[in-house]
Amino acid sequence: MATIWPGIDAARIPEKFHTQRPCWSKEPLAGREGFPGTEYASIEVPRDYADPSGERITLAISRLRAADPARRRGILLSVNGGPGGDGGLGRILPERFAETELHQVYDLIGFDPRGTGASTRLYAEVSAPTAPFDSRPPDSAFPQLAEDMRQRELACNRAGGVLRRHISTRNTARDMDMIRRVLGEAHLSFVGYAYGAYVGAVYGSMFPAHLDRTVLDSCVGPQWTWREQFLWQGDAVHRNVSHWARWTGQRHTVFGLGRGRGQVFAAVEQAADLLERQPGGVRLRTLFDGAVGTRSADRGRWAELADVVGALQTAAAPGGAGPRACEELLSEQTTWRPADGEGTMRIGVLEAVTLEHEWPSDLEVYYNDMRDFRKRFPYGYGVLRAQPWVGAFRTFKPAEPPTLLRRDGYPTGLVVQADGDPMDHYAGGVAMAELLGHRLLTVEDAGEHEIYVLGANSHVDAVVHRYLVDGRLPAEGTFCRGVSPRPDIPADPV
Repeated sequence: MATIWPGIDAARIPEKFHTQRPCWSKEPLAGREGFPGTEYASIEVPRDYADPSGERITLAISRLRAADPARRRGILLSVNGGPGGDGGLGRILPERFAETELHQVYDLIGFDPRGTGASTRLYAEVSAPTAPFDSRPPDSAFPQLAEDMRQRELACNRAGGVLRRHISTRNTARDMDMIRRVLGEAHLSFVGYAYGAYVGAVYGSMFPAHLDRTVLDSCVGPQWTWREQFLWQGDAVHRNVSHWARWTGQRHTVFGLGRGRGQVFAAVEQAADLLERQPGGVRLRTLFDGAVGTRSADRGRWAELADVVGALQTAAAPGGAGPRACEELLSEQTTWRPADGEGTMRIGVLEAVTLEHEWPSDLEVYYNDMRDFRKRFPYGYGVLRAQPWVGAFRTFKPAEPPTLLRRDGYPTGLVVQADGDPMDHYAGGVAMAELLGHRLLTVEDAGEHEIYVLGANSHVDAVVHRYLVDGRLPAEGTFCRGVSPRPDIPADPV
């Protein structure tokens, strides 16, 4: 069956792209041992599918052949999160599946999406932020935060050049279909994580005749803009904090932070206020806000978080142990990704992809949301989700609009979503399953993200393996347990 490239005349795609024969090598990736049997190669694809005779870029791909050829049912291609490829490690994903049942029946295919890893890279100049990192920035800091983002966008534009306009989800989907054609396969099955789940939904909408089994793990909201996706993260984090506060408030005799959720929140805010009064207090309070958001997502750390809040109240109180002790209690918490402030170049795919949608250009829209998030969602650096992003200063016009997602012509798939995912809101997974008519597998009472195989959740793995290997979808409304249960601490007597 001929491939129809959506929005592009299929006859214009030169046959030499489709008839490439990858030169496979078993050389491991630089600096690490590969899984035995993994092969690596590269292929060429158009930089701009609307101009296929123009410049080309390369895609780095990997393959681990099915261990049981008699049971082989095709290729399974996987895409990891980001946007930006989570470090450009797409080629390693087949190795993550190598010791599962998938290896028996699929050729496992990985690739570094365009712009990342060993594929043609999209670079951005590093533009180190100048505004102090503050989880509750005052209004006076807003213009500086906006200027940092303006400079970040200009730095992306300087290094990204023409390629930047062609780093998009739709082109990544076209690249996936090119990989399928080059490998001589009529169909592909797919596992996508976070942003990769969105890539899979786009691929199914663009190439439904060539998609077989689909797993979308930790989904973005299918009808949210990228700005809405960021904003929903504030609510996702706060939900975890709220659940933790309710649990802790039922154990006042153990933790001493108050009875009921409201009193526990008051204790958290008291600790934040005491920390801010310390030398270097803004940084300490910012670390604390981050720790509350991060650790509340992990149910197994709920008792630890409650203990930390109490210990910080004591250490930061007048006459307490002081800032050094507070620093030690918060030592594992970080404030900024090193890549945002080190070196001269970095990968700029995150910015390019998130600019597929329109962003407000009126800075007051962001400032109003920042005031709201500062008050309602300070934990887990919620204000970062509301502040200006590079999209407010976009220097290029996308080559085409985003895909209108739908399922028309490929089989029912599976969505995996934790109800406490702090990065991709549970509501997004529910909406994705409803929109595409997929089954929804909910990981209950869990703050897990990117779960299948990567999260070592044997309950989820068993359900998804049954689907991908044997074609058996779970029943509607199926739930699985998380890997990190709440601490076994009895509640106070009522």
